[in-house]
Formats: sequence, structure tokens, C-alpha cells
Amino acid sequence: MILVDQKSIDEFVAKGWWGTQTLGDIFLDTAARQADTFAVSDPPNRPELFGRQSQRWSWGELREQVGRMSALFEAQGLRKDDVIVVQLPNCVELHAIYLACALTGVVVSPVPMQYRAHEIEYVAESTRAKGVITTQRLGRNQVAQEIAGMLEQLPSVKWIWSYTDSSHLPLPEQVLNLDAMLGETCAWDDVQMRAHMKRIRLTANDVLTICWTSGTEARAKGVPRSHNQWLIVGAGVIDAGQMQQGAQMVIPFPFVNMAGISTSLMAWLLTAGGLHHHHPFDLKVFIQQLEENQIDYTVAAPAVLSMLLKAPELLEGVNLSRLKRIGSGGGPLAPWLLEQFAQRYGIEVINYFGSNEGAALSSTPQDMPDPHQRANYFPRVGVAGYGWKAVHSNKVSTRLVDVDTGEEILEPGKVGELRFKGPMIFSGYYNSPEVTERAFDEQGYYRSGDLFEIAGDRQQFYRFAGRCKDIVVRGGMNISCEEVESLLLSHPDVREVAVIGWPDEVLGEKVCAVVVPKDPARNVELEELVTYLRNIGKVAAFKLPERIELLGELPRNPVGKVLKRVLRQQMQEKAALPNPVD
Repeated sequence: MILVDQKSIDEFVAKGWWGTQTLGDIFLDTAARQADTFAVSDPPNRPELFGRQSQRWSWGELREQVGRMSALFEAQGLRKDDVIVVQLPNCVELHAIYLACALTGVVVSPVPMQYRAHEIEYVAESTRAKGVITTQRLGRNQVAQEIAGMLEQLPSVKWIWSYTDSSHLPLPEQVLNLDAMLGETCAWDDVQMRAHMKRIRLTANDVLTICWTSGTEARAKGVPRSHNQWLIVGAGVIDAGQMQQGAQMVIPFPFVNMAGISTSLMAWLLTAGGLHHHHPFDLKVFIQQLEENQIDYTVAAPAVLSMLLKAPELLEGVNLSRLKRIGSGGGPLAPWLLEQFAQRYGIEVINYFGSNEGAALSSTPQDMPDPHQRANYFPRVGVAGYGWKAVHSNKVSTRLVDVDTGEEILEPGKVGELRFKGPMIFSGYYNSPEVTERAFDEQGYYRSGDLFEIAGDRQQFYRFAGRCKDIVVRGGMNISCEEVESLLLSHPDVREVAVIGWPDEVLGEKVCAVVVPKDPARNVELEELVTYLRNIGKVAAFKLPERIELLGELPRNPVGKVLKRVLRQQMQEKAALPNPVD
């Protein structure tokens, strides 16, 4: 399945930005070269989370598992371009699945563990998925059983496979025991895997993943990415983190989107490194992993970094001598945070901005040694007249555009939408031509939906100024306000509703539902809305409102559109918060 037009492929290949090696080629070469070297390990708290002992695989052991998974895909009837939906917490099996897909041409569509029937049915229907891979449980949630209960609403799905926990409880009748099936499957060797790639004519321009992102549309959008599109992003992460061959990492981001895959799979693969899985985020487990392993690179939210600095006893006795870079983003970074990590531990913090679509900026010590600048600005890459050290700075083009007039902004102090073009940017949303058309402007630039302004004494920086997309970003997960609003409007006691982001120190934002009750004399309670969405809407837990505000009417413009900026200001004044969320 090649979705990038041939003209773009030819251009990027001619410039040396894209190549012919697939992820499968790189993996098999690496596994043959260092079969006994550590590759991946499970979170140490895996037994409590989803059963079975934590595993630790070498590259050779991982190759064996990839060979089994590839052979099983073939035996089950999966073919090139078939789609499988994968809902798993971060674990070693994810590497086997992704790499087996990279070798067989099967497309993997990963979804967060928080997704429930509302989202999973939509993803499976949109991709016409042939199968679903999941786990028997996560905590007390019986994941496989819940997916089995949706089978009638998944007409294209032929198989549901599940890993089992250690309780020996039976799987639902409709669910196949993936552990048992893999145990009975004879693994393909290198020769068979390479021969299969050649037989199906797999290329580096074939789609590997379809990830899901939310924006102004009411439902999530599928973002397909090819081997080449992923590999160039991975190279950017390596450059920003200054990772060396054999780099050891702890990555707590979910292995389902740009933030997780670009590091846990791409940077890991390109450095032939070692990855210690972590998920969901647990500060105690995170520190344990830093303490027990010699780590070269990790990532953490600004709130976590702040917590570690304000409670230095948490890192007392932890050997951080090899940890030179930490990636962060998804919220404002304070300059003191960058200064203190450098002074106390000799660790530089990288400021990231990015999206599943491939729009990305990074402020690194290479380009911004001043921590004050790095915390507040990003390099104005892709604009003539500025030279940057970042490896991809000459491969991307950016432009800042006035959202009202469509005119390009060239002077500082004026806010506009940042737009991107280049080999990292996706080619369009999966099976959504109309949404794709709206996502790109007349010059072929991707409309990021994020607001920036030009800054710096030489106008050399971009400064993040907010979003023009109607989304809430909770802990790095994008939530479509329109989607939650449409679900809440079906509640019998809700006449009108608007969803906005509410500032949160740890997660960045939480979902706030501003409700106009149907009966002004009756208050609508948060608990009843949450119960309704959970039981009737069956939506992912991270989309559930965590705050409710009641109003007599929503502020609107003359044509009836809800003025969310005004609404945020009203809520700020009501709660006496210092800063509204734009």
C-alpha cells in the first residue's frame, strides 16, 4: 500500500532523504550482527498490570519471536496491506508485532489502551481491519472480553487474538489464545523472512502504520506512515538526543503514536539500542528503571521533571552518569527547570513540539545553548537566511499564515498558524479525501492547527502561542472537543454544551464540560455525565470530563458559533485562575 505520490518519492529519494531499506531489512541485519545483545524488556510491574512475568529479550530472541509472528500471520491468512488493530500496553510483544508487520506488509493500526467500543468500532470499520490483537486484561479491566463483545459490530474482523495473563482463566469463546498459537508455530528464519519481503515486493514506501489523531472533526483521523516517513523521523530523534550506537532508553510514552513509535521503535532500531518499556506512567517504577539500568536517554512531561527537582531525595543514589539528554514537551517548560537539570545532574532537556502528521520542532542545546531561549522558543527552520545544526533543518519548509486573511506573516509579534512541508509530513488521512483536502493549503503545506509567532533579535525563532484547532491535549493525548460535545448533547438533561481545556499542572489540560441544563432549575452533576459517557457512549476514559461548569447560555457570535476564547475567559474569571488555556 503506497499512498505517497510518485513525484514526491522521486524527489525525496533523489535528495537522499528517503532510501530503499525497510525496517525489516534494518532489523534482520542488526539481529544477525548482535544476536546476544540486549534488545527490549518489559515494564518491571508487568505482572500486576496485565499478568505474566516481565520478559527481557536479546536481539536474537526478538528475531525468533518476529519469525514466529510473521509465520503465524501467513498461516492465519493475513496478506500484504491487510490491517490489524493492536491494543496493548507497552511490552516486548509490541516489538515483535511491529517488526513482523514491517516484514510481511501487514499494516498495524495501534490504539491506546483507553479506547473502548466507541473508538475501536470506528477504527476497525474505517480500516476494514482483518484482526485485533489485545491482552486478556489490564488491571481489573477484562480487555479481551470487552472486544469479544463488540464482534458483531466489527464485520470485517475475522480474528481476535489475545495474550493471556497468569491466572489460567479461560479466554472468551470468540478469542484465540495468541500465546498457544505462537508456541505451536515454527518460526521463519532470516532466509524465509527476506524471501517473503521480496515475493510480496515490499518497499520502504509501503505503509507500515495507521495511527489515530483527533482534531476539529468529530471522530479520530487515521494517519498512515510509510517506512521512509518513519525512518526520517527516527533520525531526527537520534540527532536531537545525540544518541550513540547501542543507546539505552526508558520511554514511558504509549507505543501508539508519533511520540512513542519515533523513539521506542525508530530511534531504538537505528541505534541498535536497548529499550526498557514503561507504561502507564508510574514515578516509582520510572525511578526504579533509572536506578537499575544504565540509561542514555529518556523522556518525561514537564510536571514530572519539576517534581524530581523539587523532591531531590527521589533521585538520591541513582546513577545518572550516562543520562545526558531528556526529551520533554506537551506543556510549557520553565527555564529554571532546564538550568537546574544541567547544573545538578549535567543533563540537558530538549523541548519538543510535534504531531502524528509529522509536523515537528525541537529546541536542542546544539542550536539553543541558552536554556531561557530553549524553554520558550523553537528554531525557525525551513526559512531562508537561517542556519541550524539540526539534521533535518534543511529538509523541512515552514510558513506562518494569518488564520483570518490567509496572508503570510513575515514580521514578529503577530500570531498565525504554522504550516509544514517536507519528507516527514504525512501524505493525507486514511480514506478521507475531503478531510485531507482541508488539511493542506494551496501551496501544499500541512495546516498544523497550532499558533505561533516570530520572535528573537534576528527573527530567528518561533514561539508557541496556542491552538486554532478545537482540541484538549490531556497528557499528550489529543481529544476532539466536537466529539465529546456530540456525545454529551444526547444526554436528556443537557440542552447545550461546550468542551474546553482546563489547566492542570500534571497533565497540561483536563476536559471541562460547560453545560446549559435543559431544566434551569435542575443542576446537572459531573458524575451523571461521566456515567452516561462510560456506560452509554462507551468512550475512552481519557475523554471523560473531569470538571463541569453550568451556565444559563453559551457565548456566541452573530452567526451562532460558540466563542470558546470568551468562554475560557469567563471560566478563568469564575475560578480565579491566572492563565486561560488558549
